[in-house]
Amino acid sequence: TSRHMSSSGGTDDAAQDSYRAPDLKGKVAIVTGATRGIGKGIALELGLAGATVYVAGRSSRQTGITGDRALGEGNEDSTVEGTADLVNELGGIGIPVLCDVSKDSEIQRLVQQVQDEQGRLDILVCSAFATPPQLTDASFRDDFWKQGGEMWDACHNVGLRGMYMTACESVPLMIETSQTQNTRPLICLISSFGGVSYTFNVAYGVGKAATDRLASDMAVQLSKHNIDTISLYPGVVRTEGNVEMERRGEWEAASGGMDLSRGESPRFSGRAVAMLASDPTHVQKNSGKIVVVAEYAKDVGFTDLNGKTPASIRSLQFILPGFVFPQIEKESGSPVPAWIRDNVPDFLLPWSVFSGGPPPTAE
Repeated sequence: TSRHMSSSGGTDDAAQDSYRAPDLKGKVAIVTGATRGIGKGIALELGLAGATVYVAGRSSRQTGITGDRALGEGNEDSTVEGTADLVNELGGIGIPVLCDVSKDSEIQRLVQQVQDEQGRLDILVCSAFATPPQLTDASFRDDFWKQGGEMWDACHNVGLRGMYMTACESVPLMIETSQTQNTRPLICLISSFGGVSYTFNVAYGVGKAATDRLASDMAVQLSKHNIDTISLYPGVVRTEGNVEMERRGEWEAASGGMDLSRGESPRFSGRAVAMLASDPTHVQKNSGKIVVVAEYAKDVGFTDLNGKTPASIRSLQFILPGFVFPQIEKESGSPVPAWIRDNVPDFLLPWSVFSGGPPPTAE
């Protein structure tokens, strides 16, 4: 039986988990938003692969944890130092850096530190994202004219502008790395299905669509420098904050009824980034494009911590059990037969269909 660190620092039994991390020793990475959630999961998996990871975030043991979202019991050390310690335990080199990507000077200091200490930058992962207002109830999905500028600024000032500025500061060092190390650096922007299909609210979707376009347009200018970009789509992720919302009974209203119990771990996205960073041929071919974590995992053959590969959000295996079957059961008063529920094909809706309108909700 193998055992893996969970995203909160404990251990999960994972007897079926046969994942073997690629070898990223000698590679240097920056991960923003790495104190919790998807960013933390990515930092840990890059560490498991042996990379040197600059763990960037706003929470530290010295300054305290940012209080914009409840993280639940057991996550008291959601700090840059906490993540860096776990990176070290997993076999990588974790270097904690206090950094608020809404402040250009702090991004500059971060990249300068990497240049001074390592002289190279192979992987940039932009995962910092400000917690939007009204996240814990149905008003998160309210009409845009009722949400106003507060929601727009929360979704764009850190998530989108922070990505752009972090890339601006990092690219010169990545160009130098490409030239001197004969390698293809990777920029990975954390986006979501909200980039192609209405999700949550207007400001959120516009920010994610812009993230996808940022990856696409950067790829045009960076291809001549042998640097690749990817816009990464996790599915529904069991982050510390989401799990705590579910515990408090807030998740269903805020998410529109998404089934968090079938969600991905943050480290599933981390495995995708580690595999992408070790597969420059695949990344070069797909530079500037969207990579769905669950679909990429199925293509190249890796699983989540529990040994399973979750279904993509645009797969019938996600849509039917999550939204259609509950509605049928509600209207008919009887459960969907197991022979139907257990045999849903893993058929992906074409992007043209999936993006043609709002996704289903519990309503």
